[in-house]
Amino acid sequence: MPKLKTGTTLPTSSEDTSISTTALADIDAVPFTDAEWKQVKPLVRRGRPLGSGTNTQVTLRLDVEVVDKFRVSGDGWQTRINDALKSWVRTPACPLRHS
Repeated sequence: MPKLKTGTTLPTSSEDTSISTTALADIDAVPFTDAEWKQVKPLVRRGRPLGSGTNTQVTLRLDVEVVDKFRVSGDGWQTRINDALKSWVRTPACPLRHS
């Protein structure tokens, strides 16, 4: 059972039975079967989407001029910086390139 907030009052056994009996008597409140619960999936995935697994997160300091230039071009500016660096690494003039 999860940790409850201080001051939480749990129903007694007889209160729980009464609540369950009343809920089951409601024709609009049909409880799910175990099979139906297994099929339940969240409608919304919260948080940042999972990455492709091919990138690595780094902390990088760039000149303000460079960041501003990419940011004014709109959403996706970080991807465009990555694409620019990738393009440079693939050029013959790149000192990091291995022949």
